Amino acid sequence: MEKEKASAIFNKGLISENPVLRLTLGTCPTLAITTSAINGLGMGVAATVVLLGSNVMISLLRKVIPDRVRIPAFITIIAGFVTVVQLIVKALAPALDATLGIYLPLIVVNCIILGRAEAYAKDHAVLHSALDGLGMGVGFTMTLLCMGGIRELLGSGTILGFPITAGVVPPMTIMLLPPGGFFVFGMLVMAANKLSDRKARELDCNACPIAEACTVVCEEKAGDE
Repeated sequence: MEKEKASAIFNKGLISENPVLRLTLGTCPTLAITTSAINGLGMGVAATVVLLGSNVMISLLRKVIPDRVRIPAFITIIAGFVTVVQLIVKALAPALDATLGIYLPLIVVNCIILGRAEAYAKDHAVLHSALDGLGMGVGFTMTLLCMGGIRELLGSGTILGFPITAGVVPPMTIMLLPPGGFFVFGMLVMAANKLSDRKARELDCNACPIAEACTVVCEEKAGDE
């Protein structure tokens, strides 16, 4: 596999196809558990491990699993990895396990996990599927960590439990409530869309098969001028 192709598979999950900010998948746990940075980091790492493991396993078994039972088979594989991750979290970080609560076992039905299995892993080789799962997982983790960090800083004046603005700037408690979560989520979606649009405009149109018929980029450039 070429280096450029490998990097493209991994990088698409960071911004251009970020599972939360661009594909709007997994928004329920994103909004529910991002009241602190450590919660977001914990959930992101757990989901990444499940994504990586399930993508690899499904890719390995893609020619063995009958098409008519592929969804039940995918869910069974994902559930196995979620059980392993949950047991590890319970043993090593019981406080985090208590904080994440029901959202940790609910990774089984997370749209991101099953979506990548159905849309990518079942049709691609193991290494490609591993890179796809890792990239999507890192993108998911970055989003949760960013949301949790912003809400924790503004809502309680701390980052990862360390006081930053506590005692200096009054905390905005609303940032720890659902309205604050929706506000930060909206701002991050807007930022991701802006970054993706900018990258799209910077692409070389000469490599596009419909470059001669396309007028969008030309009109945008003319407007900028």
